[in-house]
Amino acid sequence: MTKHRDIDAVRNLSGGIWNVAVDEYQGGFLKRRDLLKYAALLGLTGFAASQGLGGARAAAAAGGTVRVGLGQPTKAIDPVSVTDPASIGVISQVGEYLILDDPKDGLQPKLALSWEANETASRWTFKLRPGVKFHDGRAVTAKDVVASFERLVDPASGSSALSAYKGILSKGGAKLVDDETVAFDLDGPNSNFPFYVSSDVYNAVILPADYAGDFEKNFNGTGPFKLESFRPKQGASFVRNEDYWGDKALPDRVEIKFFDDEQAQVLALQAGQLDVIPSTTRLELAIEGNPNFKLLSVQASSHDQVHLRTDQAPFTDKRIRRALALTIDREEVVKGLLKGRAIVGNDTPFAPIFPSADPSVPQRKQDITEAKRLLGEAGVPNGFEVTLTTERAYDIPDYAVIIQNFAKKAGIDVKLNVLPQDAYYGSATFGSSPWLDSVLGITDYGHRGTPDIFLNATLKSSGAWNAAHFNNPAYDALLLDYSKARDLQAQRLVAGKIQTLLLDETPAIISYFSQYSRIVSSKVEGVRFTAISHLLLDRVSFVQA
Repeated sequence: MTKHRDIDAVRNLSGGIWNVAVDEYQGGFLKRRDLLKYAALLGLTGFAASQGLGGARAAAAAGGTVRVGLGQPTKAIDPVSVTDPASIGVISQVGEYLILDDPKDGLQPKLALSWEANETASRWTFKLRPGVKFHDGRAVTAKDVVASFERLVDPASGSSALSAYKGILSKGGAKLVDDETVAFDLDGPNSNFPFYVSSDVYNAVILPADYAGDFEKNFNGTGPFKLESFRPKQGASFVRNEDYWGDKALPDRVEIKFFDDEQAQVLALQAGQLDVIPSTTRLELAIEGNPNFKLLSVQASSHDQVHLRTDQAPFTDKRIRRALALTIDREEVVKGLLKGRAIVGNDTPFAPIFPSADPSVPQRKQDITEAKRLLGEAGVPNGFEVTLTTERAYDIPDYAVIIQNFAKKAGIDVKLNVLPQDAYYGSATFGSSPWLDSVLGITDYGHRGTPDIFLNATLKSSGAWNAAHFNNPAYDALLLDYSKARDLQAQRLVAGKIQTLLLDETPAIISYFSQYSRIVSSKVEGVRFTAISHLLLDRVSFVQA
């Protein structure tokens, strides 16, 4: 498709919402790939595929065993309650979603073939792929899909997806239309709802209707691999699913080993015992310049959010919140801490990779003079002392030290309280969680394909992850406007207002959006992954010596 050839035919594919996106593409405001991603969001999956979205797969030799190193799962592996990266990596060998949010190509049909919304985007209808079977041989029907989502939104189920669906989908909202059709009646309009039934909500794996919570017993899913063996605390192995509905997996087996220590993973990789491991800055240094290994990365909306509790001193005054944000040199953080593998953030969840983000909103930069002026205006010209509480995970402790050093330039004395990850999150409920109760904290948030979950869960007045205790009726009203916006122009207009409001209020500091990486042996090709820790190994092949 070119910008001027067959544009009228493209317009006729759908109604006015699609045509606005076509106008943006023709006017040069939307890239071709973003247009195709938007087509998938609207359910125009056939058009996206006809334009090469996803691309043709090169022929590759089948066979072999892919050996993977992961951390230890934090508890029993159950798609309904899973939260840790290791468990997500395991589940992605066997479990599938209605839609895969591919980091390169956007929403891709999996167990759903197509989807469409009513005029208000308050009801979404999904047509299911026929002929799909669970590993135990039973056919997947709409009854299984309805039960899977009803389970996820049931407060009694132990679902880790409750916060993602809060205010979006409630119990009773998933409805069976016929054996191959499911409808979702939402709590309110939401033009981005397909993302909520995609891999972006990593708990939304489709399970049998009679699932009893015993996933580790047989890992019964629909994916390209099925369970061979599982050894708690040690690892798991999977073999090719010969009854898979799609292209059969290339590898014969996937072998996963759990590690308590990340350094042990890189040593096993260097010894030729593993083909794929997670990546951290420290591990990347260990393989830097070695031709036997390669670093694969995808840009993500992952970020480490600094929350400033707006209902407790000293951050009840937005001038003080803005002052702290102005001490941070974002470019230096990206260049130094993240080795250039990130993009600068602007204190809102609207990562530049989101088409709905308004790029015209001015970028906040370090300004120590203005920070000191604001502190003086707020009555603390000599600064103040505050404790920053955070988790001992990833690069966060180093980021905390960087914030501490930047804050000193404006006279702000930041004391550090770095806790083990489990202690930091506590019970993950208000009143018994350092994450949600601390005056100042840093929390890591994984990638999502749309800003909706960040906007609602972390900053909405009733948000389950609202560590800033931000309660702003104007913001909540804009969120409703954003969820109702049906085309990119309308979304971007509201997004600009949200971005401007958050810069003014500064309940949170988001100074960067990270890339997500894996370290792999140069002997393997075709390793794919999402920025939420899904590990897609069905297209892996081995380079012949």
